[in-house]
Amino acid sequence: MPQVFSSRFTLVLRVASIFTLGVLIAAIIVYRVNARGDAPQDDPIDQPIPFSHKHHVRDDGIDCRYCHTSVETSSFAGIPPLATCMTCHSILFNDAPMLAPLREAFAGGKPLEWNRVHDLPDFVYFNHGIHIAKGVGCTTCHGQIDQMPLTRRVASLYMQWCLDCHRNPERALRPRDQVFSVDWQPPPDQLVRGAALRREYGLRSTRELTDCSTCHR
Repeated sequence: MPQVFSSRFTLVLRVASIFTLGVLIAAIIVYRVNARGDAPQDDPIDQPIPFSHKHHVRDDGIDCRYCHTSVETSSFAGIPPLATCMTCHSILFNDAPMLAPLREAFAGGKPLEWNRVHDLPDFVYFNHGIHIAKGVGCTTCHGQIDQMPLTRRVASLYMQWCLDCHRNPERALRPRDQVFSVDWQPPPDQLVRGAALRREYGLRSTRELTDCSTCHR
């Protein structure tokens, strides 16, 4: 049977197929490396109630754990139940129009549908509890939340952003009693202190912290 395609055409077809496959694989890798939540960085997210961390944290001095009750023990920080909000707002600003959705949801036994600000892709595993236990403070990832009238995301949430910290965790580690402090600032000898805290907290090796299975399970 005569050859349908010339050897030259067959070679070009093979090269084109390999090139197309390579481009597809590269696109997948770029997507996975740069994947992050849909929330735009540095832009406040619309919420059913314009909740102000600045007012609650900075002005009123409410500790993070009062609302985010599971942040020390769970993979999720936790959204406070409406009963927590109503602990104060059944008395304070209890007729404010801004808080009408809160009162109506609480009276009707329905949850408020908050929009996530830090929303990682489903293929990324993140645990709040382990980061807290290892001395990573709230402001390290969430920024100066106490200065935000409306909550916004300050970190890119790119894979590279996570890896930068996992490769050099000494830069972020702080004493455990300062993890929830919004005023903590790294001292001039942070790398020295961070290295000591890394040993004290028993952090895994850099190789283990940057292994794919650490965040992709």
